[in-house]
Amino acid sequence: MAKIIAIANQKGGVGKTTTAINLSACLAAAERRTLLLDLDPQGNASIGLGLEKDKFAQLNIYHALIGEESIENCLYRTELPGLDICPSDNNLIGAEIELVSAFAREGKLKAALEPIMDKYDYIIIDCAPSLNILAVNALNAAHSFLVPMQTEFLAMEGLSQLLNTVRLIRASLNPQLELEGILLTMYDSRNNLSKLVAQDLMNHFKDDIMKSIIPRNVKLSECPSHGKPIILYDIASKGSEAYLSLAKEVILKTEGKKEAAALAKPAMKAVLPDAPPRIPSFDDYEIQQ
Repeated sequence: MAKIIAIANQKGGVGKTTTAINLSACLAAAERRTLLLDLDPQGNASIGLGLEKDKFAQLNIYHALIGEESIENCLYRTELPGLDICPSDNNLIGAEIELVSAFAREGKLKAALEPIMDKYDYIIIDCAPSLNILAVNALNAAHSFLVPMQTEFLAMEGLSQLLNTVRLIRASLNPQLELEGILLTMYDSRNNLSKLVAQDLMNHFKDDIMKSIIPRNVKLSECPSHGKPIILYDIASKGSEAYLSLAKEVILKTEGKKEAAALAKPAMKAVLPDAPPRIPSFDDYEIQQ
């Protein structure tokens, strides 16, 4: 049965879509059957994986949410073997309005995903930068949520409201919802403020901070315009190493140490023939005291 991870943060511009795309791609490269579910009306995750809007306008997550189509008919293959996507477009804005008066509106996504739970190992949900009915649906359907946080001064903005929403959802809808972790993104080792914010977050949240840290990386900014995840755009980049490390960390937490070693298997080279032989350890991205 699939593990569902919602990538959520009320604040925009913190790397949610970048994380959703590249974590999904790295999980697929580790031979995990993976679905990326784009739950943002902007559809950036869909475009970032090379889909053209006119090709999925008639069948996407909007149609599955309102019960017009089975979600199985709204899935598309990507360039990377093992990675599928359920895309979205601006019609999803209409779903927010239509769900307001719907019966059991908070459980529409969970019900839609039920038929495909055995088809995947991981389902990654890219949430919009808001705490609307779509975000509530994502958190209700998810087993855990991952919070990307930019290492800048206003990093804490919106986090308390997100955690309060999670407490309400645990109390009334999804008591099993867990925090997968807080992921530090856009980290610049040359910037003293970036180091201070990262250290403050680590001191405050301790074990909730993911050991993998996503650096500020030009290649990560470029790859969406080419419709490719970072491992297909530049496997040797620091951004690629960081997301491979994050995927390893997620697998380690979910499946245990033995299974996490699959990221280093030779089979991965068949998918990514130019992959470097060494998968980075978590310590490569630790903040130095």
